[in-house]
Amino acid sequence: MSHPIRRVTELALDRTTVTALRATLKTTADEVVEAIIDEVPPYANALSGRMGVTIRRAVRTALGHYLDLASGNATGGDAGDAAYELGRGEVRDGRSMDALLSAYRVGARVAWRCLAAGAVPAGLPAAEVAKFAELTFAYIDELSAASAAGHADELAARGRDHERHLEHLARDLLAGASPDVLLASVQRAGWQPPVSLTAVLLPAAQARPAYRTLDPSTLVLDDLPDAFGVLLVPDADRPHLLRRLTDRTAVVGPARPWTRASASYARAARARSLSSDIRDTEEHLPELVLSADVDAFADLRARALAPLRNVPAATARRLEETLRAWLLHQGRRDEVAAELFVHPQTVRYRVSQLRDLFPDLASPHRVLELTLAVGLRAGQGVPPAR
Repeated sequence: MSHPIRRVTELALDRTTVTALRATLKTTADEVVEAIIDEVPPYANALSGRMGVTIRRAVRTALGHYLDLASGNATGGDAGDAAYELGRGEVRDGRSMDALLSAYRVGARVAWRCLAAGAVPAGLPAAEVAKFAELTFAYIDELSAASAAGHADELAARGRDHERHLEHLARDLLAGASPDVLLASVQRAGWQPPVSLTAVLLPAAQARPAYRTLDPSTLVLDDLPDAFGVLLVPDADRPHLLRRLTDRTAVVGPARPWTRASASYARAARARSLSSDIRDTEEHLPELVLSADVDAFADLRARALAPLRNVPAATARRLEETLRAWLLHQGRRDEVAAELFVHPQTVRYRVSQLRDLFPDLASPHRVLELTLAVGLRAGQGVPPAR
């Protein structure tokens, strides 16, 4: 990227003046650097030792290039490009643009004082001194602008790289990558692993807005299949997280150790496949357990409830409903009647029918099978008996 310096070419210094000014370059560069060290705290240590020598040389080069421009013997591209790279380097060294701009301001003031002290005795006409001052500061302004552009571009590039590394880490976590792979992704992303991660599955359009309300260390992907996104929230306060998501169409998985975030995501995804009404998977564990193997659950129901095939369909539905209530209320007839909105004598009659159909109804193993088979109401995401 080229950053030409233009305005300085408006002034053409004579050879005598340029020669006099060149003789002061080393002293001027040293004074500029010392002033920056004294007046701009972020550079107090950065400009000492070998770095100080390098910076002094760079300042002398920039000033010499300025004199070339002012005498009409050079173009400004190299100086602008160098300033651009300086701005990028400041990002890599961890310094803000404010610090660099402050250094430029201090450097401009000191450089002008030293250059003026050499130009006036060299015979620079009074009418040209003011123009020399204006163009000196214009040169510094253009260098500053080039550095600011480099600083901004480096920040943007680093931000994009950082975002890509975070997304790559999130994908590794969802894929259940090995600990070694995850640790390598963590290092590339510069991300501090938490104790746990909680997966939140929600429509892709809601992922970024929701992310902005959560812990900044939250990982986010908004390009999952079926237009869904996922948030991986570190060390979540679950009640607080659920409140934050009140207005979102979100499914919140369980908290899991950060290396096992894929398990939290898998549960949230399965809950979403069961019902669009599930928000907190911790409140729907029975449905999730019984739907873990849909075929196995269907086979269990078919075997356990086989005796009901021998009665009319309407009767079978009433008896299954009664069996469910009787098992869940542990045979307390009045509670069963209250749940079914029938008379206790009706419950007694139906249970008598059930005992005829299931002679081993008192067997613990039979009770377990039947409790699992009828443990959920119809419409809760589990298949009916075949």
